[in-house]
Amino acid sequence: MSPAPSIPSPKARPGDRIAVLSPAFAAPSVSEALHEQALRRLQEATGLVPVEYPTTRRAGASAEDRAADVNAAFADPTIRAVIATVGGDDQITVIPHLDRAVLAADPKPFLGYSDNTNLHHLLWELGVPSYYGGSTQVHIGPGPHLDEVHLSSLRAALLDGGRLLLSDPGESEDVGRPWDDPRALVEYGDREPTTPWTWAGPARTVEGPSWGGCLEVIDLIALAGRLPETSALEGSILLLETSELRPSADYVSMWVRALGERGVLAAAAGVLLARPPVSGFEVPRASAEEREALRVAQREAVIEQAARYNPEAVVCVGVPFGHTRPQWILPHGGQISLDGAARTVVADYS
Repeated sequence: MSPAPSIPSPKARPGDRIAVLSPAFAAPSVSEALHEQALRRLQEATGLVPVEYPTTRRAGASAEDRAADVNAAFADPTIRAVIATVGGDDQITVIPHLDRAVLAADPKPFLGYSDNTNLHHLLWELGVPSYYGGSTQVHIGPGPHLDEVHLSSLRAALLDGGRLLLSDPGESEDVGRPWDDPRALVEYGDREPTTPWTWAGPARTVEGPSWGGCLEVIDLIALAGRLPETSALEGSILLLETSELRPSADYVSMWVRALGERGVLAAAAGVLLARPPVSGFEVPRASAEEREALRVAQREAVIEQAARYNPEAVVCVGVPFGHTRPQWILPHGGQISLDGAARTVVADYS
C-alpha cells in the first residue's frame, strides 16, 4: 500500500466539537467518573466541546458498531477532531468496516495510541495526518492535572500547530492508579526519575514523515496483510514503542529484525524508540535495577538491529511517547526531525 498525497487537515478552533470515541476498548465503562473528569479537562484545556457516540461507554460493542461511530464522526462537518478513550486489542476487526471515502473527504486530527495504530495506518494510507498518543482515560482524566508536555503537544495537535522541541519531563510512570480506584481521580501512579535519551548512528540531521506505532500491533497488521509498500517509507522516521504487555528484548529484537528483512529499516532515515513500560498491574513491581535492565535490553536490541540493516539511520531511544506518562503526542504522517549531532528531536504539528 502506498499513501495518498497528504491532505491538508485544518486545525480546530475553540468552540468546535471533538468526537470522543472508543474504537477499541470502551474504557469509560470501567470508570465513568474518570471519563467525565477527562471530558471536563479536555474542554478546559482546549476550548473544544466533547461529543460522545453510542459506543463510547459501551463495553463489548461490535466491530461494526464501533466502525459506525468512527464513520459518523468523520462524516459530521461540525466535528473538527477525534480522540480515542484508550487502546485495546481488537481494533484490527474494525478497520474493514470503515468507509475510506468518508475518512478522506473531511480530514481532521485523530489522536490515539496502542491498538489505535490500526487506525493511524489506515489514515496514513489515505493521506490523512494523525497524532500518535493522547488517551482521555490514561493521559487526561487521571491524576491531579494534565502533565505539561502532554498539554502542550495536545494543543499543538488540535489547535496551535507549529514545531516543538521535545524535552524530557524528568519523571515517568508505567501505569497509574486502577481506574476504579477513587485515588485515580487525584493521584498519579508511581513515578520515577527518567534517564537521558540514548543516541546511535551518525551525527547528522534527518527529517521526514513519521510512520509506525506499537510494535505488537504492527505485527498484527503485517499478518493481516495491511503494511505499506516499503518504497512508500523512503526517508521516513519510524516511531516504535511497546505496550504494557512488556515484551522481552528478544521479542522486540525479532520484530525489529523482521522490519529490517522487509526493508523498512533500510528505507527509514531515522528511528525514534519510546521509553517502554516495564511494570504493570498483573505482576509484582520489579526492583529499580530490574526495571532499568529491561529498558536497557530493549534499547540495545533496537540499536543493534537498526545498525545491522541501516547504519546511516539516526536513532534516538527513550523519548516519552506511547505507553508512558508524561508523554509527548507525536505526529503520525507529519514531519519529525532528529539531529544526531545536537541530540534534539523536533516535531512539526502543522
